Amino acid sequence: HPPNPPAGAMARLLLAAALLGVQASAFLVAPTARPCRGRALSMAQDRRQFAGSWAAAGAAAAAAVALPVFAEEEAVAPPPAPAAPAPALEPAPADFGLTFDYTRDATKMVKHMRYATMLKKGDPGIEAFATQTKQEMTDFVSQYRRNPRVSGKQSYNILYTAISVLAGHYASYGPKFPVPEKRRKRLLQEYDQIEKALKKAR
Repeated sequence: HPPNPPAGAMARLLLAAALLGVQASAFLVAPTARPCRGRALSMAQDRRQFAGSWAAAGAAAAAAVALPVFAEEEAVAPPPAPAAPAPALEPAPADFGLTFDYTRDATKMVKHMRYATMLKKGDPGIEAFATQTKQEMTDFVSQYRRNPRVSGKQSYNILYTAISVLAGHYASYGPKFPVPEKRRKRLLQEYDQIEKALKKAR
């Protein structure tokens, strides 16, 4: 067995070990203390940055909400201009009766039917004019329906269809009731087609 060290030497060894332990503990504590303070500072900075980013996001959201409102207010269209009043009808035609000339009679028939179609509720003489037009349509069809030189014409076929529509209206509602808007538009289109065909002698 090795010889035991002297008591003085043992004391010096124990003192040196104690000092080394204190110094080691100091080195161990110091590094941990610094990161804790740094982490706290970093967390505080992160909180400030987070709060700042939320404030910026809130301002951006408010601006995004406000801008469309102003855009919508600027995009509001002005109110539409009032519709122009319908032109007043000319004096009612009074030249009823057939001349037995197809082109002249068809032209006059269209003129009378157009006027009757344009009459509205409350117009003076609507019943009397509608009654006369209805009788003239009956006479026209009776005169030219069996005429082969006429019944094959384009103008006659369109006119016969229009007469059927207007006569059907009078049969259902009577001469006092004006022609409804949808039926009026259809008849006015057919009158234009008839007049074009008559100009071309068709």
